[in-house]
Amino acid sequence: MNRDALIISADRLDLIALSPDVLRLSLARDVPAVERRLGISVPSDWFEEVGLIRFRLEQLAEDPTYLPWSVRAISHRAERRMVGYINFHTKPGDPYLKAHAPDGVEFGFEVFPPYRRRGFAREACKAIMKWAHERHKVAEFVVSISPENVPSLQLARSLGFERVGSHMDDEDGLEDVFKLMYRPRDAA
Repeated sequence: MNRDALIISADRLDLIALSPDVLRLSLARDVPAVERRLGISVPSDWFEEVGLIRFRLEQLAEDPTYLPWSVRAISHRAERRMVGYINFHTKPGDPYLKAHAPDGVEFGFEVFPPYRRRGFAREACKAIMKWAHERHKVAEFVVSISPENVPSLQLARSLGFERVGSHMDDEDGLEDVFKLMYRPRDAA
C-alpha cells in the first residue's frame, strides 16, 4: 500500500494508519515496539482502548482492504507524539448507513485529555474528510455524538454537520446522528 493511503498529512498532524501488527502489539501493551513501528511516542491512553483495538483488528482480519479506513493515530508532527486517534467505522456505502448517507461513511475520533482544546480534532476531521473526498469521491459524512458531549457537538456543528436523527448505541447509549454533504471548501 502506498504512503498516501497510510499517512494523511495536515498542517500540524499526520494521521497514521495502524496496521494489524501495530494493533496486536497495542493489545500486548508492547509500548516500545508500537513506538518503534510508528516513529512517535504513544501515551498510555491508547493502550486503554482495548475494545476498539480488538474490533478494528477483527474488521481487518475479515477485510484487509479496510486498512486505509481503519483506525489512525493522530500524531503531532513537531512533537512526534500520538495525541489521539480517528477512524472510519466501515468503508463507504455500508448498509447500516442507508437511511442517512447511502454512499457515505461514518467516522469518530478521540483526542486524549492532555491534548484537548488545541484544535487537533478539527484539523484531523477536516484532513480525513478531504482525503476521503479527494481519493475516493466520498461526499457524505456521518458522526454520532452523545447529547452530553458538548465539545464534540460544537465541533460537528462548526464543521457544518446537521442533525438528521438519533439512535441507541449498545455501548454508548443515546447518540445524535449528524450528516455533512462535503464540499471542497469544507477543507479550508
